[in-house]
Amino acid sequence: MLDLGLLRTLVAVVDEGSFTRAAERVHRTQSTVSQQIRRLEDDLGRQLLMRDRSGVLVTPTPHGELLAQYARKLLAISTEALDAMESDNRVTTVRVGMPEDFDARRMADILSQFVRAQPDIRLEVLAGMSTDLRQRLASGDLELALVKREPGQGECLAAWPERLVWAIAADAGTQAFADAPVPLALFPQGCIYRQRAIRSLDAQHRPWRIAFGSHSLTGIQAAVSSGLGVSVLPESALLDDHTVCDTLPPPPPSEIALIDGGGPASASQRVLADFLRHTVMA
Repeated sequence: MLDLGLLRTLVAVVDEGSFTRAAERVHRTQSTVSQQIRRLEDDLGRQLLMRDRSGVLVTPTPHGELLAQYARKLLAISTEALDAMESDNRVTTVRVGMPEDFDARRMADILSQFVRAQPDIRLEVLAGMSTDLRQRLASGDLELALVKREPGQGECLAAWPERLVWAIAADAGTQAFADAPVPLALFPQGCIYRQRAIRSLDAQHRPWRIAFGSHSLTGIQAAVSSGLGVSVLPESALLDDHTVCDTLPPPPPSEIALIDGGGPASASQRVLADFLRHTVMA
């Protein structure tokens, strides 16, 4: 196996054309440099350097020139590996949870802005229902999470009101489902949008049925677009082929909250929290 220290000395001698100048470059004595070259030649069984008649100028033999080319590549890879290790030591990781019923593209754009602005902070993003994200915060699996919740429900780092509406297919007509059980496109149990939809209808004794269920905002939006069902969604999640159904009882607003696990926050957590505080509802 080739010794990187010996290869570094060889490259120095080839570059400088002198044992004396090479010794200064690698911070060794001239005798040490000569010994290292001799050891490298013994290990390989090849002469690598030649001196001129004056004994001052040093040039590589064909084998020495070839080895010097490989040595430069090996030394460059070694330097790159060391830089990567040092860079990795500077990188900190923040685990953050995002609601599964959040606009994935919009959230990805927001987080990519943060990653570009903070290259020393690595994000691990987990999507899930708000109830699951709270549990993961409590167990230490996450440091921060954006959750949907009842307005003012507990402490938080930041909170934003979220106006909810009944979303229906734009071509469904204003009297759709007037005399029939309302077909609902719903998120799973524990989702505040689901609770809002069912409680609003129950409060007015309107019959309803579950027509479609999905964890995904995209799935619910598609079900509404196709006329398969109606759903309670944030106004910001309405698509071009959706319209607001004003014949159903208006659902009360919900809230998006940025919360943490309650422990001491790292500098990276504070940076991400500040970023989300100023960006999520911008």
